[in-house]
Parts: sequence; C-alpha cells; structure tokens
Amino acid sequence: MSGLRQFDLNLLIQFEALITEAHVSRAAEKVFLSQSAMSHALNRLREHLNDPLLVRTQNGLQPTKRALQLLPKVRETLLNIERFLAPPEMFDPAKSDRSFKLACTDFFEAVTLPKLLEYLQQVAPHITIEVEMIGEHASQDKLESGAVDIVVGMDRSQPIPAGLINEVWQVQDFACLISVNQMTPINTMTLKQYVAKNHVVYSDLTEDTSSIIDDWLALKNLSRNHIARTMDYIAAASIVAKTDSIMTLPKEMAQLFSEMLPVRVLAPPKSFPKLEMGIITHPLFDQESDIVWLKQILKGFV
Repeated sequence: MSGLRQFDLNLLIQFEALITEAHVSRAAEKVFLSQSAMSHALNRLREHLNDPLLVRTQNGLQPTKRALQLLPKVRETLLNIERFLAPPEMFDPAKSDRSFKLACTDFFEAVTLPKLLEYLQQVAPHITIEVEMIGEHASQDKLESGAVDIVVGMDRSQPIPAGLINEVWQVQDFACLISVNQMTPINTMTLKQYVAKNHVVYSDLTEDTSSIIDDWLALKNLSRNHIARTMDYIAAASIVAKTDSIMTLPKEMAQLFSEMLPVRVLAPPKSFPKLEMGIITHPLFDQESDIVWLKQILKGFV
C-alpha cells in the first residue's frame, strides 16, 4: 500500500497511451499533454517500474516485453476506475419492486396515502408503501439506519435533530368541525364565537396542532376550553359529532370527516394560523435516486 500512495494514478492513463501508440508525441495528443510532459511521464514510469518500457529500434519505439504484459492489466484497471466513478444507475419506478417505509402523521395516512397509492398503481405497480407512526426525535435513528426512508407530514414548527433535512411538504389551512345538530347559519366563526365554544383538541408527539393554535390565541390574551384531548383524529371527530363542541384540524381532513360523520365544516376566524408540514430525510440517503424520486412524487400530492 505504501508504494501505491507514492504512485500517481494519472501515470496509468499515460502508460496506456504510450504503449498503445509507441510514440511520445501521439501519446501526448491522445491524453491532451504537451510532448515534454509526456516525456517526463515516461521517465517517471520507467523509474517506478524499473523497466525501459519503450525502446528505440530501426522501426521506431517498440514496447518491451514487460510493457506488453502490463498493458491489458492497466486497461482493465482504468476500466474498473471508470465504472467506479460512473454515476449510479437511475431509479426506474416502472420496473422496481422497492418497498418504501414512511413514518407519517394521521393526515398523511388518511388524506394523501390513498391518492398516492392510486397513482403508484399506474406508474410503479410493483412498488409498495409501508407506514408507521413518527418516532422520537423525528425517527432520527431509523432514518439514519435506513429503516425509515422519509418522514412526512410533521409540523415544521416542532424541533427536529440538527442534521436532518426538513423541507416544506405543504401548507394546509385549518378548518373547524361541528355537529350537524348544532343549528347555526354561519359558515365562518368569529374569534369571539371560537373561544366561547368547548373544544376537542387533537395532539400527539409529532403533530401538536394545539400548540400552534393556543400560542396564537395567547398572543391575543385569549384561551380556549377543551373537554377532551385525543391522539386520534377520528376519535376527536366522533366526539364532536355527539357533543356541543368543535375541533380544529387541517382543512382536507375536515372535509373528509364531513363525508363520513354527521359533522360539517366551518371556516376558522380571520387571520387564523396555518399548518406547515414537512418532509424529512437523512443526508446519508437524500441524494439516492429512489429517495429523490419519491420526494418529488410526494411533493406533487399537495
């Protein structure tokens, strides 16, 4: 290994040109060097290999026996180096049977995943998607080990470990859900009406939308009274359907529940905050062509 450290690998390129051409000037032109630089390279090769390599004869320069023996090995080495340095093969979703593991929120699983799978059935029918809840520290350990490919849907106001790549996935308006039994003609709540209601609050370890809203209210010296705090959107919506209460959640999720349960959607008060959700990857894998492809697909479903 010590000999290799002292050897300039560029000399392999120059060796191949010199022995193939058996002519210093033509070899220099082949690898875009000056004649003097190529002559210097030949002298260095002779010193390293302890062989004249090219010998002047009546018919011009001729390769020595050792030079001819080394030539195919040098060509093979150069070819292997080219293969090593070549960019990786691009991901082909149409042919791939890759299984992607996503750590995600309820919003992603309920709203985005069905549309994503419908699309993948058309363009990448052999790809599978597995989902799990987002773990501690934005699933950092699993992202680093490759056990999770992408974390998607996490509230970007939540802290994540330094070093993870956290890009905007989408920005979602909030909406309010109330029971259809609450006979009210309004479609948009005033701030006074909003804080006067009893609330069902949704929050979990990864998507604490309550903090976004309560922080906004606190800036106005206001707060809301909640009768329940849940870690499941469907449970919260079911409570709303049976009580004189409201819940606040991403607009698309609210619209989905209005089709499933006896609830209806109201717009929140003016200047209400929005939910900014992220798509998180680990720098170890962020530039892999399959991860790049899936991130682009996910960003299309907003």
